[in-house]
Amino acid sequence: MPSSPKIPKETILKHALEMLIQDGYSSINIKTLAKKIGCSTQPISWHFGNMENFRSALTEYALHYANEKMLSASEGMTAFSNAGIGYIDIAVDEPNLFRYLYMSGESGYHAGGFDILTTADANSVMVKQIAEQAGIPVDKVKDFFKNTIIYAHGLACFIVSGLIKAAKEELYAMVNQGAHGFMLQAGFDFHREADNEN
Repeated sequence: MPSSPKIPKETILKHALEMLIQDGYSSINIKTLAKKIGCSTQPISWHFGNMENFRSALTEYALHYANEKMLSASEGMTAFSNAGIGYIDIAVDEPNLFRYLYMSGESGYHAGGFDILTTADANSVMVKQIAEQAGIPVDKVKDFFKNTIIYAHGLACFIVSGLIKAAKEELYAMVNQGAHGFMLQAGFDFHREADNEN
């Protein structure tokens, strides 16, 4: 049985993510990745076996990286707002990563139906926190939450496709304005929020 390679799996994935962000997924194959790392193809083959296993591992690694950019220590509405800003930042700063994870299908990642937007663990917690903060039913918050995510995703796709070019501050404002409209639609009481802050 061959001994395990000296190059850790984490190192391989880190270099692969760098290639993905810089040049897109199509730039990655076993030879180009080995060249980037400065090794033979053997460690990559040993860790992953085949390109399908490698792609699954890279997708998980890339999703973790993207989620770290979007998650914050905040709670409720602030956490949701920070996630939206992080999403736009990825679309502007790392369009190849955004395209790979959320647009092209190359990653093999599929979130599922629309319900996953409000039932995924972190999102479910935010929905409950926002419902408590806003004093509105959870189902209304789910509608607001879902609509805002879909709107932000559409905007991010326009950015990555090169159809919209704008400063980040303008893009953040667009997401906030869209969210504000969806909040009004959901019955969010802004007077209550102002009273809570005082």
